[in-house]
Amino acid sequence: MRALRILLILAVVLGGVFVAVDRAALYFAESEAEGRIAFGDAEAGSTDVSIKGFPFLTQVAASELDRVDVTVKDIRANAAGREIRISEIQAELSRVTLGAGYTSATASRASGTAVIPYAALTEAADDGVTVAYGGDGKVKVTGSVEIPLLGRTLTRSVLSTVTLVDGDTVRVRADEVPGEGIPGLEGLVRKKTDFERGIGGLPEGLELQKIEVAPGGLEISVTGSDVRLAG
Repeated sequence: MRALRILLILAVVLGGVFVAVDRAALYFAESEAEGRIAFGDAEAGSTDVSIKGFPFLTQVAASELDRVDVTVKDIRANAAGREIRISEIQAELSRVTLGAGYTSATASRASGTAVIPYAALTEAADDGVTVAYGGDGKVKVTGSVEIPLLGRTLTRSVLSTVTLVDGDTVRVRADEVPGEGIPGLEGLVRKKTDFERGIGGLPEGLELQKIEVAPGGLEISVTGSDVRLAG
């Protein structure tokens, strides 16, 4: 009985040591991964990586992680000559394969959400144009145009629909522009308020799927396969 008791105590101690080592290795790996997540030519701010599953060391030994949750904030990419900012991307990555020497990582599947704030849309729009939440799934776009016939400048706000075009472009188009009997007014307003901007900087393999207009900004569903994260 004494020998059995000693074996049980030893097993508990070794189990505790293994868990401690496993958690320490996990913490180190997460910290290293946060500095290696790459977004192509885009600049990114803070990155948070959370590796799921237990034990972690057996996953590393197999060079495949069951699931990794990634949150990247303040991503800046170029759109039609203008910088456009994605305030945050949250993604759930499945079956992440680690390359030789753990210098690269590729997710078999990925899904998540990217958020573009209205301030970022304003920055990406034409000069003098502002974009804000318009309620009921619409955005409000405000711009000023010069009317040569009147010799003055008019400022108009329109409610616009936002759609995703070709899987990588955000299109903003006014539902209606009152002409007010002024020849050419609608065309002049639309030149300011209607625009398209491509979204760059996403990791290879990650695609935009669906866009929703929310009070805090545009929420874009992202998904992909064989998504390259680093290396």
